[in-house]
Amino acid sequence: MLVNTMAKLNNHGVTNMITIEKSAKDKINDLYIDENDSTIRGMRIFVQGGGCSGFQYGFTWDNEENDDDFSFVISDKVGVLVDAISMQYLTGAILKFKQELGGSNFVIENPNSTSKCGCGSSFAV
Repeated sequence: MLVNTMAKLNNHGVTNMITIEKSAKDKINDLYIDENDSTIRGMRIFVQGGGCSGFQYGFTWDNEENDDDFSFVISDKVGVLVDAISMQYLTGAILKFKQELGGSNFVIENPNSTSKCGCGSSFAV
């Protein structure tokens, strides 16, 4: 079930969207509570070079929101932060959290990806 699509205009007037499913929102909130650090501004999602397909996703807590960041509200305490360069690769993506027998993890369904590795942790555009 999709909760909502969050959009923000960048400095050039272009709308960038990421859809964050309820499963991901709930997990981000749970992890934020577990961290017990009120200085955290949000979970940063980023794209970096690497992996067997060329690019890979990263997730980390961040205490600062940069001027060129796109910020998406998850709750009144925490959000999702995406830098402008990563947003170029993530526009239209869907963020999910999956729990399966083999483990649990965040999953990004990215319409910009032309291929991905077998384990799904890296992609090409």
